[in-house]
Amino acid sequence: MQYWIVKTEPSTYSWTDLESKGEDTWDGVRNYQARNFLKLMQPGDLVLLYHSGAEKALVGLAQVSQEAFPDPQDEAWVAVKLKAIQPLSNPVTLSRLQAEPSLAEISLLKQSRLSVHSLSEAAYQLIHTLSL
Repeated sequence: MQYWIVKTEPSTYSWTDLESKGEDTWDGVRNYQARNFLKLMQPGDLVLLYHSGAEKALVGLAQVSQEAFPDPQDEAWVAVKLKAIQPLSNPVTLSRLQAEPSLAEISLLKQSRLSVHSLSEAAYQLIHTLSL
């Protein structure tokens, strides 16, 4: 199993949108590194959803339900399907992530403009603990 973070502007597509649909296509990614991460995602992988913009927090937990396939908007890119699992009991803010020395190297903090990030199991477990 692998662990991921996907970022979204909540005014465009929010955790609530994914949760209300139950499962949806995660498309529109137009960065080569993020595309490569999407290609690595496998069904069952866990995905934390991050609201960018004013909120700046991890807000929900999803699972990859379908591996990469051609993006319906542009087949030169890829998309995956995500299934909503649950909102985080306590959203984990960017400032809370930055305050954890053991999370200093996660790509969300080092490459803030990237829309898809990989996480180690240890980083995922710590973030999960912070959300309780």
